[in-house]
Amino acid sequence: MDMVDSHDPIATLHGATLVASGAPLPAAWVTCPPASWRDAVVELPMARIDGTPTGLATRAYRPPDRARRLDPRGELPNLATLHITDEAAAQALGRVWGEAMAAGGAKGAILRGWGEIPGWATGLVLAGLREAAPGRWLIVDMAGCDTQHWPAFAVADALACPLGAWDGRSAWFGYLLMRLRAIAPVVAVDAGGLAASLARALAIPLIGAHTPNMETPPAVSEIREILSAPEASVLVTLGSAGDPRLAQAATLHLLNTGADRTALIDPATFLPGIGGLFGPFVSADGIELVPGRPVELAPGASAEFAATRLPARPNPAISSARAAAAASLARVAIEAISPAVDDGAFPVKRIAGERVVVEADLICDGHDKLSGAVQWRGPMQNALGDPAWNEVAMVPLGNDRWQASFPVATLGLYEFRVLGWRDAYETFRDEIAKKHAAGVPIALEIQEGTEQIVAARARHQGDELDWPLTRPLYTMDGADEATRLETLLAPETADAMRRADTRPGMCVTGVYTVDAERTGAGFASWFEVFPRSMSDDVSRHGTFADVERHLPRIAAMGFDVLYFPPIHPIGRTNRKGPNNTLTPAEGDPGSPYAIGTAGGGHDALHPELGTLEDFLHLREAAAGHGLELAIDFAIQCSPDHPWLREHRDWFAWRPDGSIRYAENPPKKYQDIVNVDFYAEGAIPDLWVALAKVVLFWAGQGIRLFRVDNPHTKPLPFWQWMITEVRARFPDAVFLAEAFTRPKVMNRLAKIGFSQSYTYFTWRNTRPELEEYLTTLTTGPEREYFRPHFFVNTPDINPTFLQTGGRAGHLVRAALAATLSGLWGVYNGFELCEATPLAPGKEEYLDSEKFQLRAWDTARPGNIVSEITRLNHIRRANPALHRTGGLAFLPSSDPAVIAYEKATDDRGNVICCFVSLDPHAIHDTRIELPLWKSGLPGEAHVEIEDLMSGVRFGLDGAWHDLRLTPDMPFILWRLVT
Repeated sequence: MDMVDSHDPIATLHGATLVASGAPLPAAWVTCPPASWRDAVVELPMARIDGTPTGLATRAYRPPDRARRLDPRGELPNLATLHITDEAAAQALGRVWGEAMAAGGAKGAILRGWGEIPGWATGLVLAGLREAAPGRWLIVDMAGCDTQHWPAFAVADALACPLGAWDGRSAWFGYLLMRLRAIAPVVAVDAGGLAASLARALAIPLIGAHTPNMETPPAVSEIREILSAPEASVLVTLGSAGDPRLAQAATLHLLNTGADRTALIDPATFLPGIGGLFGPFVSADGIELVPGRPVELAPGASAEFAATRLPARPNPAISSARAAAAASLARVAIEAISPAVDDGAFPVKRIAGERVVVEADLICDGHDKLSGAVQWRGPMQNALGDPAWNEVAMVPLGNDRWQASFPVATLGLYEFRVLGWRDAYETFRDEIAKKHAAGVPIALEIQEGTEQIVAARARHQGDELDWPLTRPLYTMDGADEATRLETLLAPETADAMRRADTRPGMCVTGVYTVDAERTGAGFASWFEVFPRSMSDDVSRHGTFADVERHLPRIAAMGFDVLYFPPIHPIGRTNRKGPNNTLTPAEGDPGSPYAIGTAGGGHDALHPELGTLEDFLHLREAAAGHGLELAIDFAIQCSPDHPWLREHRDWFAWRPDGSIRYAENPPKKYQDIVNVDFYAEGAIPDLWVALAKVVLFWAGQGIRLFRVDNPHTKPLPFWQWMITEVRARFPDAVFLAEAFTRPKVMNRLAKIGFSQSYTYFTWRNTRPELEEYLTTLTTGPEREYFRPHFFVNTPDINPTFLQTGGRAGHLVRAALAATLSGLWGVYNGFELCEATPLAPGKEEYLDSEKFQLRAWDTARPGNIVSEITRLNHIRRANPALHRTGGLAFLPSSDPAVIAYEKATDDRGNVICCFVSLDPHAIHDTRIELPLWKSGLPGEAHVEIEDLMSGVRFGLDGAWHDLRLTPDMPFILWRLVT
């Protein structure tokens, strides 16, 4: 349509578009003559007109380029270009469109194209439009708008958000919506498909193809807040009439924004964002939103849930009694006490001779100074019924953390508690010192301090504090102010006042316990043998006397504990043959874990091993070689055990009169049956009988008990039994052979087991070892769980040993001997015996569990000398006497693990470097932790190679090492 050269603004503004009422129109906006504006929602493209500007428009637009009009290849040849250079032009632009709206009878308009209008001109354009077309509603389309435009849009009736550009998941829209709502109400224009669903979810009014002309813009009935996280598959919005914190009702709208996938959403992901102010949210069909019960939405589907505000709570009168009770509570709080196991539910484990370092947070309101103390008492006090507490003052560490320590010199259970109080005299000293330093008069403060001392002396006349409190009063009597101040601040005065303090409002914690055990509970080297294989002749059953012949060899390797699997009579019924077969030959010894014959049970000895006198002779001979005997406590019975005849009510019998044999799938133990701890007649008789078994062997001088599979027996039994035994034999130590879930293993340690087998056997890579040892040494376990690193057992022939050869055995020996204070070796490891029962099996071929063996103790390729050296190194270096004191060090080769073990005072520091690959040479660069010893990175340090005994010097922290299969580990002691 040709434009007419006229001053009539309507005649020149054919760039306007509209949405006709009710008529189906194309998706795009259509151009129409102004005469139709009375019946349509008009869209005004603020930045352009078609044709040549006339009248007021000449101030805001440049005419079309005549050359472009003649070129058919150009787009919009008749387009005038926006030209705003001053305030007059900006106001003229607004008036042009305002006059057009007024002349056309438009009741309002959607204003587009702001991206080409300068931000400074926005308010002027809108002012001109309002001036020329007063009373019309205006909706600003935000597409293309710069934030410079936004402040001026506050005069608009609504802002049209770019809802069609949002996928319902991206974070940007929520932020934009929040900012737009702060300016004006928000609507959406021409929204269909997903955008229409999003508009409903957000309660954003829609203006589209079927929207009739409006007297006013659509009202925003409620504001909906987005609760779902960015990129969530379900959009969750909360709507209410006004602020939801004050609203009486609310609605949750859930929308699956995916068109091709079903979505699940747990209400627990968004209900916490509502604040708990409303009752249950329920849908129209009665479905309630419950945390933990996911809601399923089909592709593109939505759901609404409504709730009303919770009723007001009753408002009873304030209770004076409760206020008085609150006022009586201690103002000092004591928190985060350490060491503690489950906040004192179980004892902390320590070794007798150590000091227990106690820390706690002492917290109080105000600026008063606090004091704290740890009170403790030992096992002898408890045994004698002495209720008195020993006390040691705590010292502040900063940030409200306080510390004190006390010794655990002997075996037994110690108790401690923490005290905290507001220290009136220390508060006085702090205040008067500050005032004096600031030049504030302190005469009155000196009088107040003197009165505190006088009052304290009155309470202690005639006792040990009488003179310490009298002396400062004599010194101050008639003295000048400086002398009196000096006396009040003197350390000896403060000490006397601390001792005389009545500690008003003191807070006292509950009692915590410390179990002080003997050295062997935390540091020992165990060697396991089957006594029956000690004859060195597979045709002759070994005896205790045969074991005595091997004592010098075992002791020479540096072990200090000699451990036997069960040494009791072995049953005949269902006896196992070699390699766990069910077809034993005559003379096969069977498994020692099938305990009991007609001749005796757990308190008897297998007759082929010898008599009780022979056993006691062996015990004495072992002690002469520095070896302590440990025996196995296995609560299981052969079907021939006397208990099955004498105490049938200790077992669970099947309906046919049989009894189920033991299983640990896939393993089956046809030669073993288990007692039932809760069977009729088992309580308390079975529990007492088992405790008496342990006490019997303790009476024979045995204090080390390795317990077979304790996790399959009741935890209350172990807690009771160990307590009973250790009340009579405080030096008794129980080792839990529990390869089970970590928390079960931890619980066994908490209730009394001194040591535990571990997952070390299956931790072979550097990340596995570092993660596991970090847990053991820095987590809560460090206070109660003592890991015993057995490198192998009769049941476990690890794959690493099967495939690693001699080097693999050296690797595992070095790790176990240096990482833990407790390590163990089953006989044959030192000879590199690792032949598996079958490929993929972790059992030994020709296992001693089922047959006699004879061992060539001089077998070529053995690692006896290396084990001997490792045990000597362990004994000589206190840093290796515990699992703690561990820190991992940098190593450039991931196959080489580096770590240090150090005593608390760093008087003994051992650096260990172990290749975890037994098949190849590895070069690595390591860092010595010089900075921990206060040395600079370039310092010279003396090193002792512990395996060779050679000393040498190194400069700096970083060094290159080579580890080979012949010697896959290096142990250094930092001498300086």
